[in-house]
Amino acid sequence: MALLVLAQPSAAQTTKRVPQGRAEIQMSFAPLVKKSAPAVVNIFTRKIVSERQSSPLFNDPFFRRFFGDNFGPGRRGGGRRRKVQNSLGSGVIIRPNGTIITNHHVIEGADEIRVVLTDRREFDAKVLGRDPRTDLAVLKIDPGSERLPSLRLRDSDDLEVGDLVLAIGNPFGVGQTVTSGIISALARTQVGINDLNFFIQTDAAINPGNSGGALISMGGALVGINSAIYSKNGGSVGIGFAIPSNMVRSVLAGLTTAGRVRRPWFGAAGQTVTPDIAATMKLKRPVGILINNVYPKGPAERAGIRVGDVVTHVGGHEVNDPDALRFRITTRALGNTVRLKYLRKGRPGKVRLDIAAPPEQPPARTTELSGANPFSGATIANLSPALADEIGADIMARGVIIREIRRGSTAARFRFEPGDIVRQVNGAEVKSVGKLQRMLSRPVKRWRLAVERGGRTLRLSIN
Repeated sequence: MALLVLAQPSAAQTTKRVPQGRAEIQMSFAPLVKKSAPAVVNIFTRKIVSERQSSPLFNDPFFRRFFGDNFGPGRRGGGRRRKVQNSLGSGVIIRPNGTIITNHHVIEGADEIRVVLTDRREFDAKVLGRDPRTDLAVLKIDPGSERLPSLRLRDSDDLEVGDLVLAIGNPFGVGQTVTSGIISALARTQVGINDLNFFIQTDAAINPGNSGGALISMGGALVGINSAIYSKNGGSVGIGFAIPSNMVRSVLAGLTTAGRVRRPWFGAAGQTVTPDIAATMKLKRPVGILINNVYPKGPAERAGIRVGDVVTHVGGHEVNDPDALRFRITTRALGNTVRLKYLRKGRPGKVRLDIAAPPEQPPARTTELSGANPFSGATIANLSPALADEIGADIMARGVIIREIRRGSTAARFRFEPGDIVRQVNGAEVKSVGKLQRMLSRPVKRWRLAVERGGRTLRLSIN
C-alpha cells in the first residue's frame, strides 16, 4: 500500500515528500489503524413508527357496509399498525469518559440508541446535544471508571489538498471497515447537506453506514466526521464529504446544559462577488462577500462594517462566499476577537470583530393563539437572532414567526406552516407577539394577511 506522506501529529512540524525508495512504498497503515480504530464505534438506533394499513378492503363499499366507517386507516378501531425501524451508523469517541460525536441524521427520531465498541461490548447511549444545522450530535455512554480509547481533534485548517487520510466506519452494516484516500478538495460550500456548508472532500470510500465515522490524518488525529457522499446508485463513486474537526470543536464548545448549541454570529449578511459585481465596483478580480444588510447593534456594526463593504478575509483566511464567511465566524471561540479584512470603495481596511452569541432580544414570548381568527391554533414567537439561529431561519429577519401548528386547528385549515413569518394584518405591520394578539382580538368582516414563506410574500383575503 503506497504511503505518499510521512506526517507527524503537528502539520507545522512536518516536511512532506514523495517516497524515497521501495521500502517506503511498501510501508503499511496497519499501526495507525490499530491505534485509531478502537475509538470508532457502531451506532444502532431503534424507532417505533405508526403506519397506515394499505389494504384496498378499507375502501370497498361492501366491506364497509358490514364493518362501518369507524374501521380503517385513521379511524377508531384499527387501520394502523406499529412498526419498528432499525438503522445503523458510526460514531467517534472523542473523550475517554465515553463522549461520542456522530451525525445528527444517524440518531434523529430514535427511541433507543445502542453503541457497540470494537471489543463487542454494548452500551445504551443518551443524547447530550444535537445540532441539525451542522448535522452533528453528541452522545454519552457510561464506561464506569474505565478510560476508553479516544481520538484527539486536529486543526482542520492545517489540511491541504493531497494529504493522505483514512476513513473508518461501518458501511452497509458489514462491520468496521477502513478505507484510504486523499483530501480531494477543501471548503466545499455548495453541497446542500445543511445550512452551515463547509466540507472536506475525499476520495476515501464512504458508503451508507459510514455516516458519523472518523476521517483521520496520518498522525492518527480526527480531522473530520464522515457525513455524506455524492452518488447516483447509493454506493461510493469517490466523492465523499466530511464535517471539519474545527466545526466539531465549535459545537462541543457551544453545547449548553439544555442540549442546544450557542454559536457565534456575524450580524451582517451579503452575497458572493461575481465578475459583474467586481467590474461594477472596479475590483481587480471577483473576491469576497459584498455586505448588503447589517443588523443594528450587532457585532459587524459595532466593529465598523457597513453596507457596501466587501469582506475578503477572516482570521487570515480568504472568504469568497457567505457559507465560508459563516464557517470562519462560527468556528471561533465565544468571547474572543478576530481580524477582518475588507474593501471599502476599493480601499483596503482592517477591523477587529468581537465573537459573540446572537442575542435573545426581543424575548420569544412563545404563545398559542386562540379565538375567532385565521391563526387560531398557531404557536407564535418573537423572532430574535438567537431563535433564528436555533431553528435555522434567516438570522437577519425580524418580526413574528409561527413555530407550530396544532392539527385540526383553524390555522391548519388555512395551511399556515411552521417557519411562516406574519408580516401584516389588515394593512398594519406586525412587529411583536403582543401587537399581533391585539390585532386579532378586534372583530372584523374580512382578514387581509401578508405572510412571508421562503423569502416570498403570500397575501390572503379571508372572510
